[in-house]
Parts: sequence; C-alpha cells; structure tokens
Amino acid sequence: MLSQQDDTVVWKKTSKKSCYSSRKPGTGPSLCSKGHDVETPYYRSLQACIGGTQSRRWIPIEKRRTWPSRANLNKNELAVYGLHQEEFAEDAETSKMTVRNYWSLLSPLIFSDHPKRPGDEDPSPPYNMLRNVLDMNAHFGGFNSALLEAGKSVWVMNVVPTSGPNYLPMILDRGYVGVLHDWCEAFPTYPRTYDLVHAEGLLSLEYGQQRRCTMLDLFSEIDRLLRPEGWVIIHDRAPLIESARTLTTRLKWDARVVEIESTSDERLLICQKPFFKRQPN
Repeated sequence: MLSQQDDTVVWKKTSKKSCYSSRKPGTGPSLCSKGHDVETPYYRSLQACIGGTQSRRWIPIEKRRTWPSRANLNKNELAVYGLHQEEFAEDAETSKMTVRNYWSLLSPLIFSDHPKRPGDEDPSPPYNMLRNVLDMNAHFGGFNSALLEAGKSVWVMNVVPTSGPNYLPMILDRGYVGVLHDWCEAFPTYPRTYDLVHAEGLLSLEYGQQRRCTMLDLFSEIDRLLRPEGWVIIHDRAPLIESARTLTTRLKWDARVVEIESTSDERLLICQKPFFKRQPN
C-alpha cells in the first residue's frame, strides 16, 4: 500500500517475486502452480491464486523501455517469446512493404473495367480516410508497427486467433492493443466499428483444418464489423482467395483479385463494402 486518504487507497504491485515467498505461513492467496500460471487463460475458470510469478515476462514497469523504442524488441527480448531476430525483422519488412504497396490500392479505381493504381494525376486518398483498423491475424504486430512508421493516423486492434500460435503477450509488451479470439465466434464489439479489415494468412490458418464454422460465417461477421464504404484486404493462397471472392458477391461487396507475383501461388483480395441508400417509394 502506497498511501491512504479517507476511503481512497493506492496499491502498487511488487516488483520482486521474493515478496510473496517472504509472507507469513498460511497467508493467502497462494501462488499459482506452473500448470495454472498461464500467459493467456482463454476459456479457463478463475483461479484463487496469484499468477504471473512463473513467467519470464515478470519485468517491472520502471525497467521497461519507454514508447516508442519498446516496440522494437532486441535479441534478448525476443528470446523470451522463443523468436529469433531474423523472424522478427522479416515480419517487420514484409509489413512495411504491405503498407507501402497496398495503401494506393484503396481507391474505387481498382474496381473499374481497367483497374490501375492511382497515379500522380489522380487525387491521393485523404490521410484520415481510415481511422479504426482491425488486423484479424496480427502475427507479431508488424502491420500495426508499419502503419505507425508510415505516419498513418490510425488505431489498430490486433487479434491473435486461438487456432494459431499465441503471440499476444509480445504484442502487448510492444505497447500495442490486442486480444485473443476464436473467429468461429462473434467479435465483441459494436457493428460498423472498423474502416479497414486486414487478414494475412487467416484463411489458410482457419480453413487448413477442420473448423466448426464456414467461411461464409466468417465473412458475415466481417460485414457486421465493417463500416459502409470500408475496406477489406485479404492476402492468402489463390484457391482460398477465389472461394472468398465468390462470397463477396453474395454480400454485395465490390471486389477485385490482384496478383502479387507471377510465380507466386498467393493472391490479394481487395474489397469495399458499398453504402446502400434506401430507395424512395
């Protein structure tokens, strides 16, 4: 306890694990055992014990680097998450290239009979065209980092699917916002929350195995989350992209498949949700 004034009490969590073991015998709650002390207790019952003492991420706030330098993890920090610096650097470079190459595609010109990237003679997208961004398969948070480095004025929700590796602790430690989520369930937010939905490798992750929901279920949820005139960028294998494209017609989205490289089996699906106006009677 740091201080108390009337009915207001200020508490501070200790920075030393040894404080717990130095308590008087019988003092509760006890420390969580290794089996119950997990990083993200998704779908687990609440435990009446103190968690986190088994984690290698037990680092006091005072010893953490300040923002934004903390977003760039060094070799020792990456080792905590079982990652190598080469993996992290490759993800960062890929994400920078993604933002650089895809941003110019967010134009109605892409849906014309002769699609093209906007040139110098075309008006560039307004800098505040997108505000809220949803990254449905955030990996290490590289897309979030690349958007900030590119000077985009956006807020990003990073989602780590429960069907893949859990990198949520690293995303949070980098100073970004994120959640763990099962994409066979509704995402806990209001309808029409996001201006841009980004999904790289999500379809391969979700539908490369037997799932209890269909791709149409997933796209219906994206439609609920997306604002009218909002954008969807999906990067995945060509067969999955083609399946996704057929679903976009059922949702009345404008959509265009873009080849990334002629030698690659991957494709890009760019979609925009129209703004439907009520027709006068």
